[in-house]
Amino acid sequence: MKISLVVLTYNWPEALDLVLASIARQVRLPDEVLVADDGSGPDTADVVVRHAATLPMPVRHVWQEDMGFRAARCRNRGIAAARGDYVIILDGDMVLHPQFIADHEALAERGFFLQGGRIKATQAESQRLLQGKAPVFAPWAKADFHEFDGTRRHYAFRQPWLARLKSRSRNGGRVMSCNMSFWRDDLLRVNGFDERMEGYGAEDRELAARLENAGLRRRPLKWAALAAHLWHRSRAPVDVNDMDLPNNRLFQQTRNERITRCERGIDTHTDLLGSASARP
Repeated sequence: MKISLVVLTYNWPEALDLVLASIARQVRLPDEVLVADDGSGPDTADVVVRHAATLPMPVRHVWQEDMGFRAARCRNRGIAAARGDYVIILDGDMVLHPQFIADHEALAERGFFLQGGRIKATQAESQRLLQGKAPVFAPWAKADFHEFDGTRRHYAFRQPWLARLKSRSRNGGRVMSCNMSFWRDDLLRVNGFDERMEGYGAEDRELAARLENAGLRRRPLKWAALAAHLWHRSRAPVDVNDMDLPNNRLFQQTRNERITRCERGIDTHTDLLGSASARP
């Protein structure tokens, strides 16, 4: 199958540089890379152009105007521009294990989508990585394993047979769009991310809920598809589950009403769905 890798980024070219370099080291290369850019400045475009000149697959820069945190719309534009059968979505602060793409491919199966995690590098370790040092994918990595949204220490190494066994479990783990993968036609069926959801949070959980409402199941990626997450200050609210937050209210509505398709989604980006060009 052809795999499209959609990388979300916003004004952190140094991190994106590391991510794209780790893509070049993949044992199984993606068939195309789409840098979904939520309004970054020219330094980010320079990084994309430099890597596009050396990476052995098409690299396209899907840019949108900076009008605040619009990750849902930005990812939709990347998915709309993608031409692969299978889509992996990734945040632009994730340095990949060389088997990252291969692991997603090995565990992909019709009727399912995959949920990976992130090894949350400490601030000091992140600085080391930004200086060009190699990431460590092991239980002794310098990472914040205790954080609620990070990979646990006992999952922080690659073990394919354990990964396959775990992927058959009923619990897909915490939904995080920093490391997920889907059949593209499944995403089109539910119309991708709900673009009414702006600002931090819940757009990934809401998408997962609609996919599950449509009959798909979420499988966890443990001991596989490893990635080191670079430390940065979080934009998350104090209580990510606060039901007064607009995105959480939309998420709850999706769950309560068993909604399968959003109204403002991928299908609004006809310029990308019908064109080989990804630059507006």
